[in-house]
Amino acid sequence: MRIILSRKGFDSSAGGCPSPILPDGRLCSLPIPDEHSSIRYSEIDYEGINLGELVGHLTGDTAWQRKGAHLDPDLRVDALTRAPGWKPLLGQSGSAQGHLRNEGVSVGDLFLFFGSFRVVEHIHDAWRFRPGELPRHIIWGWMQVAEIHKVDEIPASAMPWARYHPHFAYERDASNTLYVATENLQLDGFAEDCPGAGIFRYLHEYLVLTAPDSTLQTRWQLPACLAPREGRPGLSFHRNPRRWSSMGELCWLNSAYRGQEFVFDMACDSAPLAWLRSLLMAR
Repeated sequence: MRIILSRKGFDSSAGGCPSPILPDGRLCSLPIPDEHSSIRYSEIDYEGINLGELVGHLTGDTAWQRKGAHLDPDLRVDALTRAPGWKPLLGQSGSAQGHLRNEGVSVGDLFLFFGSFRVVEHIHDAWRFRPGELPRHIIWGWMQVAEIHKVDEIPASAMPWARYHPHFAYERDASNTLYVATENLQLDGFAEDCPGAGIFRYLHEYLVLTAPDSTLQTRWQLPACLAPREGRPGLSFHRNPRRWSSMGELCWLNSAYRGQEFVFDMACDSAPLAWLRSLLMAR
């Protein structure tokens, strides 16, 4: 099984700011803008909060309510009005999909979605970032792969529940791919009632990638088993040992500023499985 650390959501380049950590600790990942998407920010709900209004406050631009949102990965059934048969899914294309293909990502592999987050507060009926708080990279969702489809090869009558997804609006592109989630997570040590995809609702220390006390969100603290070592290449995009600093069972990593998909092949190493269990206990 492979673990894919997948960068998704707002940041300084896509959207212009981090996603919010709400005052009660909830993680609200904001989908990046997409002028070709039929989904408006004002149509997306996050547990009673309208994303168009939220993004408008945080950016100071009310036009966000009318802008298209690239709701991808789409993990929450209550984010939109759904067609019967809806399942969580992820789209990918271009060089990022090429990297997933080259790394052998397939059915049964597990995406862990992370993004840039910063604490917000609600003052005088408006959302704003709390002064003095730094952004951090935080894992906010997961999805285990049940099906992989090339969008160009999907028959016109197939998957009617997914036709809203932004990747169906793309021009023909051989790399355009949809990943559909398993119904239940299939992972040793977890009960069958754990869903195959979902979000981590609340901030937990296990979910934070950025090292404690680091002023750079790209300075990560990870289990040492993810680092490259003899016979194991480690996490893709980070296979240069000079990126890593050992701290016993943990490592510091100077993570890549760019790149969406970072892949680790678990092979026969049980240590990453223990890390996954600790993450999913925080769901």
